[in-house]
Amino acid sequence: MFSGIDEVDWASMEHAYGPADDVPELLRGLASADPAEREAALDGMYGAVHHQGDVYACTLACIPFLFELVVDPGVQDRGGVVELLTSIGGFDLDEDDEAEIDEDEIEGAANYAMAAAAVTAGAGVFFELIADEDPGVRLAAPLALATLHRHPVRVLALLRERLPVEPDEEVRLALVEAAGRVALRHRPLAERVGKWLGLLAERADSPGLRLAALAQLARCSPDGLPGDVVPVVAGLLREMRSAPEESGDRGDVGEHAPPGGIAAREDDEPEPGPDPAPDAEPVDPEPVASAETGRCEHVATPTLVGQLRSLSAQENAGRGAPWAADLLRTLHVGLDDRVGDRTALLADQLRSPDRRQRIDAVRMSGGLIRAWRGPYEELVALVGEQLSDPEPRLAEAASHVLEELFGLAAPAADALAARLAADPGSWVKTWASGPPGLSSTVKALARLGDARAVPALAGALELPQVAHDVGFAVGHLGATARPLAGALRRRLAEVELDEGAYDRASPLLAGLTALRAGEAAPEVLRVLRGAPEYRGEWLRTAALRALGAFGPAAREAVPELRALVRRPGTASATEAAEALWAVSGDAEAVLPVLIEGLQSDQVHDRRAAAVALGALGPRAAVVAPRLRGLLAHEELWLRVDAAIALWEVSGRTRETVGALLTAWEQNRHVRVRVAECLARMGPVPEGSAAAHVLRSELVSVRRHNAMDGGYGSHDIHEDEKLLALCRQALRGTGKGSTS
Repeated sequence: MFSGIDEVDWASMEHAYGPADDVPELLRGLASADPAEREAALDGMYGAVHHQGDVYACTLACIPFLFELVVDPGVQDRGGVVELLTSIGGFDLDEDDEAEIDEDEIEGAANYAMAAAAVTAGAGVFFELIADEDPGVRLAAPLALATLHRHPVRVLALLRERLPVEPDEEVRLALVEAAGRVALRHRPLAERVGKWLGLLAERADSPGLRLAALAQLARCSPDGLPGDVVPVVAGLLREMRSAPEESGDRGDVGEHAPPGGIAAREDDEPEPGPDPAPDAEPVDPEPVASAETGRCEHVATPTLVGQLRSLSAQENAGRGAPWAADLLRTLHVGLDDRVGDRTALLADQLRSPDRRQRIDAVRMSGGLIRAWRGPYEELVALVGEQLSDPEPRLAEAASHVLEELFGLAAPAADALAARLAADPGSWVKTWASGPPGLSSTVKALARLGDARAVPALAGALELPQVAHDVGFAVGHLGATARPLAGALRRRLAEVELDEGAYDRASPLLAGLTALRAGEAAPEVLRVLRGAPEYRGEWLRTAALRALGAFGPAAREAVPELRALVRRPGTASATEAAEALWAVSGDAEAVLPVLIEGLQSDQVHDRRAAAVALGALGPRAAVVAPRLRGLLAHEELWLRVDAAIALWEVSGRTRETVGALLTAWEQNRHVRVRVAECLARMGPVPEGSAAAHVLRSELVSVRRHNAMDGGYGSHDIHEDEKLLALCRQALRGTGKGSTS
């Protein structure tokens, strides 16, 4: 094994962390008899040689040696190596991608293409591995074939042939998943695959296999799903809960089922068997060892791979069918915008007697609501019911989901309040490093504006270190949190103005700002005057925003603010001018400062000046030409702020609305800001371009800020705010007209 490995000039290559001269050691580690060494080597391959999916020259040089490993039956844990090869060779570079590649990316794109070609050229070995004695290898081989082999028809035939003789339930599910992958990669085969999956979903003896078939059907041929998919899936889940261990079950349906696990019927198109090929040996149809006797045991290691495997093992401990959650997630992804079906399915899962299934359902509920708009009252109430469950993971999962829902969490308000009252000790969470923070339950209730969160915030304000997010919670409660003003003011007066002042004072300043607690002006002025050098600018900004929120009640701060605005061209001067206007209404004093800020070299400062000028309204009409000139600026957010300010100072809507609607189409993340302006302008004329845009947004089922593979904690709140603003603009409750 590894013939010629030392002849490769590894030192001349690099991986993610420098010279690749350690790659031979990693490759040899993959063949080690020591499980910990194998795990560390695999972790090193993913961490350096194939870092975050990248392909380097050394990655390409590894491919022949990785193939040597996967075909050697003496090597253990070869399934992990098969998965590594699948990842290295599975990158698809289509024509659209090629058009977007710049010069700096040419070498990387070439590496991806060479890796795909090299791994695909050797993919015939996976035909042999699909009947390997090691269940871990058999588990990884189907997806490798579906992803890498050049002859998808032969791959499909092999998957169908293997299914009835495969003894391991999890491997059988992998065979079905691979069929779905083939259909997605080769769309002309989708109808054929969908027909087979539909038959499996109807006739397979194993409920897990039927669920897997439905999940893949949803992904590759959703029109083939049964009309009553929700009760069908619910029935399968109940059957799986009540069934004995399925590891010995077969996928056969009927006493004389042909390859594929289902009896043939007249309308089922026959599949050819795999053609003999020089790169593939005939598949042995005899059953092989089950997972219980053949799968290698893994040891705990400090590597990332080891930690992920350990977490997965903890999560799945005691589950009769740990793969069921993955199947359900796949099914939900396939159902896509069928929000009604997905909601009904999750509601059924949340009523399950199986706590683990309810944990999965809570998390999937969060994912559904995060990406899609819909009526979620019943679903949210069911999530709220999980808060009283004695299983801490279930209650915590529910609390975290409700925290993200803001106003949509209303059906769970009583459940949140009950959980809060039952455990006062959990109101604030402390960490090994960093400041404490409010619990998810407190934040969820506060974001509803529910007064029952106030005692928890009062308790948090009495702790030695104030939770970093207290101010945000006060902001959501608004006037309801007014009783907290005294405690916020007292704690701010106690803050030492040293290097840690910003961390200690900012949550208090945020709370006082939200409450517009003008009586705290003396304490805020103390902070403004004594801000330390470290993070001093941040602290002064927070203090200035508080004084601006206090308005005329902070009149004693006017001399300090006038002194700050005498330093024009700085960010603090713009912020001080904004506060001075709010406190004194002296437009003559602030206008020159803001005009100069509008000419700053920094886009952020120009945006701040534009927003502040807009607040002056017609008193800043003199800057209208300057703002109009910014409508063609290359920075989109500056164009939006300038357009809004232009309307505020001039009252002219035609050019403003045009600029705003252009930005709306260019960047979905500006839509809330644009809609706020349109709502204030209102009413939007029926039949206008603005009305068309707003109505199109309202009929969209997908949230405007939904992202694949990531999300923000305020995404749902921002999208619901956008919908409310669109409705408001169309109702015409603003102060002007967009005509």
